[in-house]
Amino acid sequence: MTASIALVDDDRNILTSVSITLQSEGFAVRVYSDGETALKALTENPADLAVLDIKMPRMDGMELLRRLREKSQVPVIFLTSKDDELDEALGLALGADDYITKPFSQRLLIARIRALLRRTESRAGVVHDDAPVAEMIERGRLSMDPARHRVQWGGRDVTLTVTEFLILEALAQRPGFVKSRDQLMDTAYQDDVYVDDRTIDSHIKRLRRKFRQVDSDFKAIETLYGVGYRFSEE
Repeated sequence: MTASIALVDDDRNILTSVSITLQSEGFAVRVYSDGETALKALTENPADLAVLDIKMPRMDGMELLRRLREKSQVPVIFLTSKDDELDEALGLALGADDYITKPFSQRLLIARIRALLRRTESRAGVVHDDAPVAEMIERGRLSMDPARHRVQWGGRDVTLTVTEFLILEALAQRPGFVKSRDQLMDTAYQDDVYVDDRTIDSHIKRLRRKFRQVDSDFKAIETLYGVGYRFSEE
């Protein structure tokens, strides 16, 4: 099935050039020049993945992402300006799965899109008939069902993006053992996609915040400064 990509940017040159490239790679592309129009369209007809610019008229990418996350866990890649480190961190905190800094290589964008779609597909249970079924993970109050991309804490659902799920899964598979940032990067970002330490730290902060929304005393993800992170089974 052809994957549908929503491209949201107020730069007509980017909309035109990137949409042509995506179509040549076999994707179905829908383009929007402002966040407000994109929100209405994506709410009525969700896409398989969205690529969002941050700075747009009427509704910027941050607000669009925030409102999308109220209704959907559609994978999102942010396009940010070179010096917008705060925007990158805030975008990840709001629920973006990845970001690319402008100006960017369209080849890199295609690689990121394909990698994220593969991770999303695998977590949705779209597997080959001979593929092994992922086992449930039960760690204290944590319950993870990789086949259904479902997470619960103390019996209450916690909604995670694909990247958040992969990072938590890597930590929970071996409670008490430390995972370095590099190891978590390898888990969550495959296919030689480069991210820096700040990206992993932002995902960890967002994971903690989501669990604390269902349990204010959540402390299961521990930081070992200068080393990495570990899951503490309660």
